[in-house]
Amino acid sequence: MSKDTDVILPGATLGVLGGGQLGRMFVHAAQAMGYFTAVLDQDATSPAGLVSHHHIRTGYEDPQGLAELARLCAAVTTEFENVPAGALNQLATSLPVSPAGSAVAIAQDRAAEKAHFVKCGVPCAPYAVIATPEQLAAVNDALLPGILKTARMGYDGKGQVRVKTRAELAAAWEQLGRVACVLEKMLPLAHECSVIVARGRNGDIVNLPVQRNLHREGILAVTEVYAGNLPAAQAEQALAAAKSVADGLDYVGVLCVEFFVLQDGKLVVNEIAPRPHNSGHYSQNACDVSQFELQVRCMTGLPLTQPRQHSPSIMLNLLGDLWFRQGGDTPATPAWDKVLQLPGCHLHLYGKADAKRGRKMGHLNITAATPEAVRATALKAAEILGIAPF
Repeated sequence: MSKDTDVILPGATLGVLGGGQLGRMFVHAAQAMGYFTAVLDQDATSPAGLVSHHHIRTGYEDPQGLAELARLCAAVTTEFENVPAGALNQLATSLPVSPAGSAVAIAQDRAAEKAHFVKCGVPCAPYAVIATPEQLAAVNDALLPGILKTARMGYDGKGQVRVKTRAELAAAWEQLGRVACVLEKMLPLAHECSVIVARGRNGDIVNLPVQRNLHREGILAVTEVYAGNLPAAQAEQALAAAKSVADGLDYVGVLCVEFFVLQDGKLVVNEIAPRPHNSGHYSQNACDVSQFELQVRCMTGLPLTQPRQHSPSIMLNLLGDLWFRQGGDTPATPAWDKVLQLPGCHLHLYGKADAKRGRKMGHLNITAATPEAVRATALKAAEILGIAPF
């Protein structure tokens, strides 16, 4: 049997490129299952590096760091979509890497990502690629008003400018440095949702329930997951589209596919994340298999069992702004004791030393027996923390 199809059992060392909170939660899940872990991230205080058995403190493209990761590990994954695809490809010459560099490369480039959606027959917003003055001049007026997004390195609302006129579009492209961009037509949104799928090396695919999401200033704020959070037909369409995207990439690993739900009820895909995702954090406390355990199972060739959600759940994203509720520049620890008096509240903090406005510091998972109860508790928790109601 080839190394690619061998099952990697607990006791082996699993590696992750990237030392952020997603890597930290992957490390926790892998360690709970009996694996050793190695993190490659140059930050000495990275959240994942602080809790891993091995921390290789180099850049993602450092040859010695990559060689050490390959020496230590039986398989490698990533927690960050902007890890250079070339680094993943290099590692793949000596050990299983999931997701593949080719899939991550598509997720890193909005133009390639849109082309993949079209190829898979999955609806996306009307768009145009703008990489030259000629392409800028050729933009169809029907795409305005729209959102101009850099093709690469944009996330959490960064690298995006809303434009209403051709003059604003030209100015925005200058503002973004005349780099390759994608202009997306602005559509009348009702809300947003996402689907997390896990696909194994043998093509088996399982999914978490469809998640309804609320973003504020381009950053995920609230995820709600319970029966009836979306009409059944919408949820089925989103799931089918997500599986089509994963199959089309011959994907191995955990993949999040984000969607816009339009006011007429139609779905269009927004983007993909080739890793676990904020909107799947609730699975740690509301499902019998979390997205991070699915990540471990995918990369090791362990069986993928369909996760079951046992409790209605809401996830609240905890940004550094909560530490500055009283005003001024001195952070103050939020009232976690008051929050944890509420039934079904599960606090996850990421071990980041400094709270900064807009920085993801943790999340709060709330579970309850009914959708009504979980919403009531989540709104109480939000009030205590100073998070706007939803």
